[in-house]
Amino acid sequence: MPDAHIVAGGTDLMVEVNFNRRKPTDVIALKGVSELGTWAVSADGNFVTIGAGVPYCKMESGEIAALLPALAQAARTVGSPQIRAAGTLGGNLGTCSPAGDGLPVLFALDAVVHLRSASNNRDVPIHDFMVGVKRNVRNVDEIITGVTMPVRSGWQGYSKVGVRNAMVISTASACLSIDKTNGSAHLALGSVGPTIIRCRQAEAWVALHHDLSSSTPIAPEVAKEFGEIAASEARPIDDHRSTAQYRRHAISTMSRRLMLRAFPNE
Repeated sequence: MPDAHIVAGGTDLMVEVNFNRRKPTDVIALKGVSELGTWAVSADGNFVTIGAGVPYCKMESGEIAALLPALAQAARTVGSPQIRAAGTLGGNLGTCSPAGDGLPVLFALDAVVHLRSASNNRDVPIHDFMVGVKRNVRNVDEIITGVTMPVRSGWQGYSKVGVRNAMVISTASACLSIDKTNGSAHLALGSVGPTIIRCRQAEAWVALHHDLSSSTPIAPEVAKEFGEIAASEARPIDDHRSTAQYRRHAISTMSRRLMLRAFPNE
């Protein structure tokens, strides 16, 4: 059934149905596939694989949160407790909205998406998976089975702004991950472009102006410039939730604050 809608938690699909944007006649529910609701750490402890059916409430605390703190922070911002009990990373990936809270984390962590069909398995880097607003490379005969992310040695965090303090679609979001082993920064932005944006220019610039493999406090002017470069890489638009100007300002501020948290002046 190529026209069937694949559902994990159904939190995205039901919004579309309620607004008469979709009228599905065939729905395939994956909630009963137990393998999709599991997660595991690799034998060497360097990678975490999370099944597409693992709900956000399982990521808010516990071992996943300890290994992937930015993902835990993002999970805690997703809707209400009821939504977090149903919504999944697989659903975020399937919908591929630039406002998806989990997606900037996956981009900042260079995640790999796992796809399976009746005849084939394939792994797609997250940077190649999302190709536009609510568009991805999943074929009609494939399901998303999970996603794998590295466990990095440095600080990581997630931040977002919206029109209110809770249960809100992000106006702009940002995830920063520091890899002390490689001395690198990884910054991804949500809701400010047709896809999630990796700030390659800001990442390269800050690596030249601060020792990212250390715990040395970062100079405020370096963090400020990092935020401004990140804002210049954003591609926001004016819409019913915000203006492009505000989104750029928000990205600059959030990116600066995330970098200051990563290398605080203690």
